[in-house]
Amino acid sequence: MIIGVPKEVKDQEKRVGLVPSGAKALTEAGHKVIVQTSAGVGSSLKDQDYVDAGCEIMATAEETWKKADLVIKVKEPQPSEYPNLREDLLLFTYLHLAPLPELTAALVKSKTTAIAYETIREHDNSLPLLTPMSEVAGRMSVQVGAQYLEAPNGGRGIMLGGIPGVAPANVVIIGGGVVGHNAAKMAVGLGAHVTIIDRSLDRLRYLDDIYASQVVTLASNIYTVRETIREADLVIGAVLIPGAAAPKLIRREWLKEMKNGSVLVDVAIDQGGCFETSHATTHSDPIYFVDGVLHYCVSNMPAAVPHTSTFGLNNATFPYLMHIVGKGFKKACLESNAIAEGVNTYRGHITYPAVAESQGQEWAPLAKLL
Repeated sequence: MIIGVPKEVKDQEKRVGLVPSGAKALTEAGHKVIVQTSAGVGSSLKDQDYVDAGCEIMATAEETWKKADLVIKVKEPQPSEYPNLREDLLLFTYLHLAPLPELTAALVKSKTTAIAYETIREHDNSLPLLTPMSEVAGRMSVQVGAQYLEAPNGGRGIMLGGIPGVAPANVVIIGGGVVGHNAAKMAVGLGAHVTIIDRSLDRLRYLDDIYASQVVTLASNIYTVRETIREADLVIGAVLIPGAAAPKLIRREWLKEMKNGSVLVDVAIDQGGCFETSHATTHSDPIYFVDGVLHYCVSNMPAAVPHTSTFGLNNATFPYLMHIVGKGFKKACLESNAIAEGVNTYRGHITYPAVAESQGQEWAPLAKLL
C-alpha cells in the first residue's frame, strides 16, 4: 500500500501525521511511504529524516494525495483540500464531523472512506487515539487560562496560585474525563482552588480519591453550573460525547453574572463547543470577548506544542495504521471493532450514527455495507 503524508494546512497547524520511525516500520513491512516536502518541519522533523527512513519526498500536496492509497493526517481536510478527496482513497485523521456539515458532504460526495481518530473505541469504551491529544489539551487549557488571566492579555489580573495572604484563582472544570483530569493536575499543581463538575458520580468518586482535599467535586446540573461559574476566574469546558455535537452547558445570559475579565477555555470546540457563546478561533486570532468574559476557543490547541503532540499522537495511531495497511481496510474492520467504529464515511454513506444525528442525515451500518 502507498501511504501519503501531506503537510497540514490548517492555521498554525505544525503537527504531522507520521513520524520517521513509523515510516521506517512501514517501509520495512513492504509498503511505500510518500511525504510532502517540509511536512514535518514544524515538529522538528527534516525531509532527510524521512528519506533516511526510506520515504520518497513529494514536491506538492496534490501529488502526495493523488499517488496515495491511504492518506494519514492530523486535522480534518480543509476546503482547499476537498478537491483531493476521491472514491478509492482511505483517509485516516481527526475528523470531528458533527459541527462540519460541509466536510461531511464533501466526503460523502467524493465517496471517500474516512476513519476518524476520535471515534475509534476499544472494548472497554476507551478512545485511545483521542486520549493523547486530550491529555495535551487538558494541560494546555490551564496554561493558556493562566496566560489570559493576566491583565496585559485582557484578563482580571489574577495569578492562579495566589501568594501568601492573597487567595488563589477559582478554576472550574466542567467534565471529569481525560481533558478534565489533566486540567486538574495542572491547576492543582499551580496552587489554584479547583472545582470539577461531572454528571458521573463514579467518575467524581474516582477523582475525589486521587485528589482528596485538593479539589471540590460537584454533580452536574443547571443550578450547580450556573452558581459555580459566578465565582470562577477560569472555566474550562471539557465535555465529550464521542462523535456528536457537544452539549451547551453555559448559557449566554449567565455570562453577565460572571466576573469581568474571567476566562472561558472551550476544549470541546472541535465538537462545536460546550458554551453557547463559543465559536472556533485560531492560534493567529485566539480570543474574543462576550459580556466582558474572555473566550479562548482554538480548535487545534495541541498544535501550539507540535513536537510533543506529534510524537504523542503517533504513539497511539501507529498500531492501528499498521493493522489497516497490513490487513487491508475490509479485513481490518472485520477483525477490529475499534477500527470499524472509527469509520465515519464509506462509499458515499455516513456510517457513524452520532454524526448523522447531529446533521439530520441518514446513516448506514458499516457491517451491512461491507
